[in-house]
Amino acid sequence: MRIFQPALVGIISIVSSSAADLHWRKVQLYHDPNEACAVADYNNDGKLDISAGRNLFLGPDFIPRPLREVPEFGVDYLENNGEHAIDVDGDGWIDVVGGSYMGKEVYWYKNPGAKGIEYGKLWQKQLLQVTAQENEITFLREMVGGQKPEFVVDSWNPKNPMTVWKFTQADGKPTFDPIVIGNVNGHGMGFGDINGDGREDITFRSGWYERPADDSGSTPWKLHEDWLYEQASCPMIITDLNGDGRNDVIWGAGHNYGVFWEEQLAPKDGKTQWKEYVIDKSWSQAHALAWEDIDNDGQPDLITGKRVRAHSGNDPGAAEPAAIYYYTWDAKTLTFTRHTIDTNDASTGLFIRVADLDGNGWKDLVMSGKTGTFIFFNEGK
Repeated sequence: MRIFQPALVGIISIVSSSAADLHWRKVQLYHDPNEACAVADYNNDGKLDISAGRNLFLGPDFIPRPLREVPEFGVDYLENNGEHAIDVDGDGWIDVVGGSYMGKEVYWYKNPGAKGIEYGKLWQKQLLQVTAQENEITFLREMVGGQKPEFVVDSWNPKNPMTVWKFTQADGKPTFDPIVIGNVNGHGMGFGDINGDGREDITFRSGWYERPADDSGSTPWKLHEDWLYEQASCPMIITDLNGDGRNDVIWGAGHNYGVFWEEQLAPKDGKTQWKEYVIDKSWSQAHALAWEDIDNDGQPDLITGKRVRAHSGNDPGAAEPAAIYYYTWDAKTLTFTRHTIDTNDASTGLFIRVADLDGNGWKDLVMSGKTGTFIFFNEGK
């Protein structure tokens, strides 16, 4: 097994703001410790809206309206580690599925329709399934086919089974059926083809699960414990950075210093081989990553930033300033260059949602963290 030890090669060039950088307009929508959000057209008016824990923000003005109650726990947590926009009951209105850190229950919140949203009604809370505790984050991802993506749970407890939950019906009501991927779990999760067989695998803290040719959910996934990246980011980005035909891995240390990329080398003795590069070790708690083209050059960019108070202020670097960055990739020199979005008060929380909210042709950023929910409107170069 390969244990993570930072290398001192491939370090980024840290640049100051210049005319080549994107310009951002920051808007704070709300201030609470909610750390998950989603973007969708919730009121069917053709404009994108934002849901973030207790609140719904309707575009284009994004004034807060009530959505649901979210309980508190610990020093500064809300029980919301997944905010997912999906039409659960097929009525043509997009609902919200919420995950939780400590609770076993997964609920969905029924969209009350145009009048209900206008009048500020709370969305009806309905149980989907009793699942498991100790959850780090949840995703919606197409995993085994069907009309709806699956609900994927990443647990920080390595002894919890890695489970995908498939939407189905029981007694005429929406529910989940479990599909167990494997018996080992751990902090961090990514989706992509690791072994080049054309099928999407799952990466996590201590390796990767190989998707079988039969992906109906009835065949076990093979576990490859080829690395150990403690408290890896959610997600880990799987992409071929250097164009050699093998997918590489980008990940952040969610509760420590560092953002890294792992070059996938030729396999040896049936195991994947990796060479590690440091992208940036000057700030901590890179818990959330996004890989999207935000500068309109046709190439994805790495968007990330500090998850402020990720463990209620107990992580290395927790007292240092908040920061949001994007990194551009140069495939010729194999280097990332850092660009600053914000170094004031915004935090990534668990998700970075990327969408063109104002229709200007440049993708904007939405994030909810313990310093509040923010939009960064991308105003181009």
